[in-house]
Amino acid sequence: MTPMTPLSSSRNRLLATLSPQDADLIREALEPVALSVRQRLETPDLPIEHVYFPERGIGSVIAVGRRDRRVESGLFGRDGMSGLSVVLGVDRSPHETFMQVEGVGRRIAAETLRNAMELSPTLRPFLLRYVHVRTVQSAQTGLSNAKFRMHQRLARWLLMCSDRIDEPEMPLTHAFLSVMLGVRRAGVTEAMHDLERQGLIGLNRGSVAVLDRPGLIAAADGSYGLPEAEYARLIG
Repeated sequence: MTPMTPLSSSRNRLLATLSPQDADLIREALEPVALSVRQRLETPDLPIEHVYFPERGIGSVIAVGRRDRRVESGLFGRDGMSGLSVVLGVDRSPHETFMQVEGVGRRIAAETLRNAMELSPTLRPFLLRYVHVRTVQSAQTGLSNAKFRMHQRLARWLLMCSDRIDEPEMPLTHAFLSVMLGVRRAGVTEAMHDLERQGLIGLNRGSVAVLDRPGLIAAADGSYGLPEAEYARLIG
């Protein structure tokens, strides 16, 4: 890309929505990267070295408790970025962030992004809008985990994944879903077959396809949609 070309060609929606001036600040520092399954983007309580902007694939933010209790607190893909702590002026997070679906993207050194945010009056405020969306997403995840039934939580999570994947089938196993949702594998399997019997999803070995999106939204029973509406309102 030439120096004055905006990042509008990027499949990452944050990069594509940057102003030309902010794009100019970080373009040359953005490095194309392959993102493999289980690749760790952030390690709990260690300094964040790079911030990642996926163009394909899905990343998960995992809250880790004592005795290795784990549950997903947020996810992102081509809609967003890792490294929210960097945007907030903090150098690390107690959470783990890794890729759950392989893809590609771009990354920038955390220090370079900090410097760019200091130079620009608009870059940090723009990225803070996305931080707000992810905060809403985390709050809705907490509400979903506490107040919604298993099949409703699963419907929400599958919708969120399908929003970030172009392929008709998502490479998701029952074992992996049990970690993401913080429940036993047997509970995930029962909920998956319940949604399949309703004709909302199709199951193949190691993958899930959304067959009836409006029906899956109805099955989520209000647990899906608020963070997505905030994203549309604030970022577009």
